[in-house]
Amino acid sequence: MDKIKLKNIRVYAYHGCLEEEGVIGSDYRVDLTVYSNLTKASKTDLLSDTIDYVHLKSIVKREMLIRSKLLENVAQRIMEAILSELKLVKKVKISIAKKNPPIGGDVSEVRVIMKRER
Repeated sequence: MDKIKLKNIRVYAYHGCLEEEGVIGSDYRVDLTVYSNLTKASKTDLLSDTIDYVHLKSIVKREMLIRSKLLENVAQRIMEAILSELKLVKKVKISIAKKNPPIGGDVSEVRVIMKRER
């Protein structure tokens, strides 16, 4: 199966279990891989025959703006939206990293990685 990757999508959002996280917010990085058969697009050279990167990024941005306590919840919403809106996608893998999490100590990020398929 072929892949399309969007790497290091930068988003400022307000996720977390602590009240102040909903007020202050934090930097997030999202990596996204979608799997599909891209043979037709490779031959026709038409955007309509592939998965639009702009659409993928807009789904990520839209869902990241909806506050959640857990990154797992955000990741699930993003994957469900992609599978619902982009019929060519057969499988999706997402990685969401919260930069400088408020967990005490010197931790540069926490990351959740999840996969779903049709």
